[in-house]
Amino acid sequence: MKASDKIRFILDTMAELFPDAHCELNHENAFELTIAVLLSAQCTDETVNRVTADLFRKYRSPEDYLQVELAELEQDIRRIGLFRTKAANIQKLCRIVLERHGGDVPRTHEELTELPGVGRKTANVVVSNAFGVPAIAVDTHVERVSKRLGLAKPDDSVLEVEKKLMRRVPREEWTLTHHRFIFFGRYHCKAQQPKCDICPLIELCKEGQRRMKAVPAAKPRSKKEAAARREASNL
Repeated sequence: MKASDKIRFILDTMAELFPDAHCELNHENAFELTIAVLLSAQCTDETVNRVTADLFRKYRSPEDYLQVELAELEQDIRRIGLFRTKAANIQKLCRIVLERHGGDVPRTHEELTELPGVGRKTANVVVSNAFGVPAIAVDTHVERVSKRLGLAKPDDSVLEVEKKLMRRVPREEWTLTHHRFIFFGRYHCKAQQPKCDICPLIELCKEGQRRMKAVPAAKPRSKKEAAARREASNL
């Protein structure tokens, strides 16, 4: 299969599996999305959504986050991993947004990555979901799926994975591909228990093929079943 045919097959298959893939972090605007993605580092979207349900009712603007003591904000997000560091980054971020950007989250990737706690992945999520700029944010799911399907090498860095996907995926499909790879990795091609036995992409996945070969054949549960299997094998 040619490389162009392979990526088209992967994209079309994922589109059929997850036609409604989307950002699962609850938010109402670019500012809330930035805070939610910042909190999601090394944390599940489900946990983040539980925390932000109350957080976004209490804090509506950058000013709100700066009107409380750091210790109070830490307590508000204490269920999130690395909550102390993230609380400090949120207040620093809010101060910069107010002082340099008039209270609005910046719209460019370069300006976003200058904010505390905002890395390349977070910036890609914000520009693509809040501002409609095509981008591929590589999280743990996107990285795992890309490497299993041979779209990136096992030892590629996150940035190398992103660049390879950007070269191979049509630009107008970058954002959708990001969401569909996440859904595929989160609900199908899981880290520990991937659904290899029902995977429509198994022929492209060497790891999946190894996993399937390693699955031991089920042992007969009775003498009658064993006899039936022997008889079937002689047909």
